[in-house]
Amino acid sequence: MKPVFKLSLSALMVASLAACSGGDSRRQASDDFKYLETPPLSQWQNLPDQQPEFSGAYGIPQREFIGPLGQQVDIRPPQQILELIPGARYERDAEGVTIWLPRAEQAQRLWQTIDSMVADAQIPVRTSSPDGIETDWLTWTIEDDDEVIESRYVVTPQEIRGRHGLRMQMVEWKRNGSSDGLTAASKDRYNAQMANFITARYDSELREEARIRAQELVKNIPVSLGKDRSGLPVIIARAPYDVFWERLPNILDKLGFTIEDRNRSQGTLTLEYKAPDEEVWEELVVEPLQLSRGKYSILLGDLGNRTSINVTDSAGKPVSEEALASLAPVLGAAIEKLNRN
Repeated sequence: MKPVFKLSLSALMVASLAACSGGDSRRQASDDFKYLETPPLSQWQNLPDQQPEFSGAYGIPQREFIGPLGQQVDIRPPQQILELIPGARYERDAEGVTIWLPRAEQAQRLWQTIDSMVADAQIPVRTSSPDGIETDWLTWTIEDDDEVIESRYVVTPQEIRGRHGLRMQMVEWKRNGSSDGLTAASKDRYNAQMANFITARYDSELREEARIRAQELVKNIPVSLGKDRSGLPVIIARAPYDVFWERLPNILDKLGFTIEDRNRSQGTLTLEYKAPDEEVWEELVVEPLQLSRGKYSILLGDLGNRTSINVTDSAGKPVSEEALASLAPVLGAAIEKLNRN
């Protein structure tokens, strides 16, 4: 049985535009195609005794150009690679995608992710060796689209001049059962899709491990007010960034904050604050937060085995030292209460 994947992340924008249109109309332009009727170029005719002067700036190379024309041109934007691995670099070329990792341990972990996907039958394998794997057919389907894409890949580990990474390259393709019609744009799109498929699983596994570590370590997270290197006030939580990031949303929810947006790679949370009832502060045995109702942003910094916490208002200005000083004991008390529960 060939695995079928619904592209919920990468196809989100495509699917959202597809409610009232067919698959072809989303890939094809619907405007004027009169440029196809352009007459062929003719030889320039000089006037008698005219000295010709030409610029090579607009010269068209004399060779055959092969590619789609008119309604065969795919107007969809290129598939973006989701940068889900912190510190990784992504190289795209005409043949495939290479992911370079900062450390050899990360590259090894990424390969372990592929092993787990193979074990879970998410990636069917035709051949496997220490030098890499050749997949069997993977079937990609997009909701509300009548197109079914099948493709096979070669995935190999990379090591060049001390750099470690992973390369994935399409070796075979079918659209609706036919192997015709593979354009460079389509090849690039589904090479990027394969990269996203693997890195999304990698990110998911790390998140789950961080969640488990957070549950194990959250019982002892001292929180205090300190100073950064420039002498400005900052809250310090004595827990690794990954652990504190997974736990913080539950803590903030108990304190009257509503999370509107968050970005793990940047360590930012956008919040709406509404002071809770007095019973909340009485239960936590702390003074109420010195914050007015409104929008705030929290920025977390990775300090190794600690996490820094900065708070800014809706204008992007840091809140007062008094506000930070009131937040530190509240966070600590909320963590203790969650531990008791």
